[in-house]
Amino acid sequence: MTEPPIRLNVNGKTHDVAAAPDTALLYVLRNDLALNGPKFGCGLGECGACTVLIDGVAARSCVIPIEGCVGRAIVTLEGLGSRDHLDPVQQAFVTEQAAQCGYCLNGMIMTAKALLLRTSHPSETEVLEALRYNLCRCGAHIEITRAVMRAAGHAVEAQG
Repeated sequence: MTEPPIRLNVNGKTHDVAAAPDTALLYVLRNDLALNGPKFGCGLGECGACTVLIDGVAARSCVIPIEGCVGRAIVTLEGLGSRDHLDPVQQAFVTEQAAQCGYCLNGMIMTAKALLLRTSHPSETEVLEALRYNLCRCGAHIEITRAVMRAAGHAVEAQG
């Protein structure tokens, strides 16, 4: 017997997904909805590359079954802004050149967005604490922190 589709609200649109209820949200986002912002990193919820917002809270989509997402607002990187109108967090990451390989960026941006939704003007300590479980192997942490501080409206000194 085939299971009925599961209805998800992703980036403000309703999608009926034909997948098992215990399917990880990440797989549905990438494979069924062609949203490639969330990345597969560790598959264990440890690295943060797959982070999305669920009801405004940062969540690791690789370990969340879709059945737990019914009736909730899911936002991926693609849902924050567009090429012509970047979200302020996205724009700050561009301005600060806060990327090297870019693999961690989805998680960093989505975690930063969640932080700014709950704390509009966080301190640098709060930014560092929020991002501490998002792994970046390239070492772009200084630029990433500067980008989040910029997005929060803090003055950021020009790079020398």
